[in-house]
Amino acid sequence: MAITDDVIQQAEGRMAAERDHAHAVAARYDRRTNRVIVRLHSGLELAIPPHLVEDLAEATPDALAEIELSPSGLGLHWPQLDADLYVPALLEGQFGSKQWMARQLGAAGGRSCSPAKRNAAQANGAKGGRPRKIQA
Repeated sequence: MAITDDVIQQAEGRMAAERDHAHAVAARYDRRTNRVIVRLHSGLELAIPPHLVEDLAEATPDALAEIELSPSGLGLHWPQLDADLYVPALLEGQFGSKQWMARQLGAAGGRSCSPAKRNAAQANGAKGGRPRKIQA
């Protein structure tokens, strides 16, 4: 695919639309609260716990403290971690890849404790518990 001036102009138009929606003007890591603080052009500040973000979950405070803001304000970069986050995706609640997000959601669901889940577990236990897998 050849990159033409028209293609470049279309991409710049899409970026401008995203930037008008929301872009970061500052980002920092607050060690006291263990949060990445992102300030948007509107004045809104987001406080994000690193453990919720795929590439930041296991990072050290020193690595989290070094944040670079892209010139457009649409991206955050952690050089020590080689991690990047897209600001519009953060606003939509996307903190990682679809696969990673699905794993996090599944783990949270497995830890949930509702009356329906408790009753189902009790009924299953009364029947002898989970059936054993048959080895083929």
